[in-house]
Amino acid sequence: MNPFQKNESKETLFSPVSTEEVPSRPLSLPKTPPPKICGSNYPLSIAFIVVNEFCERFSYYGMKAVLTLYFLYFLHWSEDTSTSIYHAFSSLCYFTPILGAAIADSWLGKFKVLSLVGLSLIALGTGGIKPCVAAFGGDQFEEKHAEERTRYFSVFYLSINAGSLISTFITPMLRGDVQCFGEDCYALAFGVPGLLMVIALVVFTMGSKIYRKPPPEGNIVTQVVKCIWFAISNRFNNRSGDIPKRQHWLDWAAEKYPKQLIMDVKALTRVLFLYIPLPMFWALLDQQGSRWTLQATRMNGNLGFFVLQPDQMQVLNPLLVLIFIPLFDLVIYRLVSKCGISFSSLRKMAVGMILASLAFAVAAAVEIKINKMTPPQPGPKEIFLQALNLADEEVKVTVLGDENNILLEESIRSFQKMPHYAQLHLKTRSQDFHFYLKYHNMSVYTKHSVEEKNWYSLIIREDGKNIYSMMVKDEENKTTSGMTALRFVNTLHKEINISLGIDVSLSVGEDYGVSAYTTVQSGEYPVVHCRTEDKDFSLNMGLLESGAAYLFVIINSTNQDPQAWKMEDIPANKLSIAWQLPQYALVTAGEVMFSVTGLEFSYSQAPSSMKSVLQAAWLLTVAVGNIIVLVVAQFSGLVQWAEFILFSCLLLVVCLVFSIMGYYYVPIQPQDLQEPADKQIPHIQGNIINLETKKTKL
Repeated sequence: MNPFQKNESKETLFSPVSTEEVPSRPLSLPKTPPPKICGSNYPLSIAFIVVNEFCERFSYYGMKAVLTLYFLYFLHWSEDTSTSIYHAFSSLCYFTPILGAAIADSWLGKFKVLSLVGLSLIALGTGGIKPCVAAFGGDQFEEKHAEERTRYFSVFYLSINAGSLISTFITPMLRGDVQCFGEDCYALAFGVPGLLMVIALVVFTMGSKIYRKPPPEGNIVTQVVKCIWFAISNRFNNRSGDIPKRQHWLDWAAEKYPKQLIMDVKALTRVLFLYIPLPMFWALLDQQGSRWTLQATRMNGNLGFFVLQPDQMQVLNPLLVLIFIPLFDLVIYRLVSKCGISFSSLRKMAVGMILASLAFAVAAAVEIKINKMTPPQPGPKEIFLQALNLADEEVKVTVLGDENNILLEESIRSFQKMPHYAQLHLKTRSQDFHFYLKYHNMSVYTKHSVEEKNWYSLIIREDGKNIYSMMVKDEENKTTSGMTALRFVNTLHKEINISLGIDVSLSVGEDYGVSAYTTVQSGEYPVVHCRTEDKDFSLNMGLLESGAAYLFVIINSTNQDPQAWKMEDIPANKLSIAWQLPQYALVTAGEVMFSVTGLEFSYSQAPSSMKSVLQAAWLLTVAVGNIIVLVVAQFSGLVQWAEFILFSCLLLVVCLVFSIMGYYYVPIQPQDLQEPADKQIPHIQGNIINLETKKTKL
């Protein structure tokens, strides 16, 4: 017999429901009115929450600021691998809020999660903090102070970016300017954020006695899932045309679950549906710490008065947020309102998407400009050749083709090289070139074989009255990731071991041995330790600029230790890092319109029992966005500027979809989330719950 055919009276028997699912405990509120800040309507408790958030965000963003370069320079991973691991970590940090929200709303409450779980471990702790702290701050306000609560979310976001601003500026300095064991001090760069987590714990617990602490309302995540599953299965089992239709598909859960829970789930699912397009925005925004930082490594950070590290460029984002939030709140939004334009939360978020899309279009333009300033690569049936004269006098070099036609003619002074690589064309993929060397009154003919798409260096040396040449294939004659490339020529009669850091050392053979290219971080290298079988000495290599490639010739010096003669094979990065400013300004403006608005929107649209769940769902969109970047970085195979254009176009399409969805979305008002007083709390008799079955219109 179909149970729905008996649904004629005002009362319907439902399946037993545990009283844990519908708690009736009152809010844990202070007996006296909570103290306010300087006579305003802002509770004093939010000061502790905001300071706690500042310290916690200092820790999180300070660690993330140096993470990509730690992978790239310290662990020697590739750019794509570093990007993928960076976004995998970010995604994990934004997935764990689902667990944190379940614990907060179900068992411990937001306060205990923040204290006991959130501040214990960064990896899992961020899952306890993220979904709770914003909602916990909103819980401190009474409903009559809704306007102050809206302002709180802006102040809350300011605290996030204040912590991020200071940490993203300081931690790269701790990494690059402080030496630990002869190299960049990543231990200190990670240790200081750890200390700030301890301070966050202390500050947060100081306000314990004045917090409004809404009690946990049962295992709300499980309730939601079970309610949705029961509604779907119940509708599927009763799909006969004889059964009356119901206003909403979740109404099919009314036989088992209370009306208030169903109403809350309805409100939740409406907002979750609206969240579907949001991950693409985060996919763009979070690349500031990966792809944009890697782009900065290929640019010149010397601003004249200050040398900016590539990972310090991220400081622009929180700095501009601190400027843009009051600018938008106090100026732009008010001007738009005076013009009679309705600028709803969803419209602000859509405009934020457009601005982020434009930011990536600008990033693509900057990437193209960087590529134009990068030395070209030899194509099919082409080689790049330079000649280096290590003889005591000038040498005239003539390169002859197969038909004795002159391809290149250059006079090179002692211990000099050609001003730049010469491009030579081949008739086949591999070819023999004849070299005519004129030294004093002596002429030497020699032949060397070359292959297409390669770089070569012709090294000329003398031995007494004779002159010799050798062809060296420059297999890695280019720098990557903004690092500095260098190689050595050893003119001594003994093998030399050169130490460039703890994990970077190489050996160069005796009698004009040539090392392969080695990449190191840019910076000053005044003392580089070297050792032969019978002697230790040091070389002063001076300043190694970002993106450059250097050749060092180690020679004997009269009555002194051996010295290094320095030549620049590839010039340093020339495009100023300041060219990234427009893209940072655009994406930050988009973030202010999208993220700050989204935080307040998520809280205002959440039923009281599910505020942390909806906050966690909001953060879950960040996790999905990071997964999108991970997939594209690993499998797209696109050059960087094309990848930027791809993300820009995808976000424009998503923005269009979101705008259509937002057009039909009706915002939920607080009164819509509650049943009338006489219907809100079900009457419980033993294990049976009786509920009114009248429809409630949202």
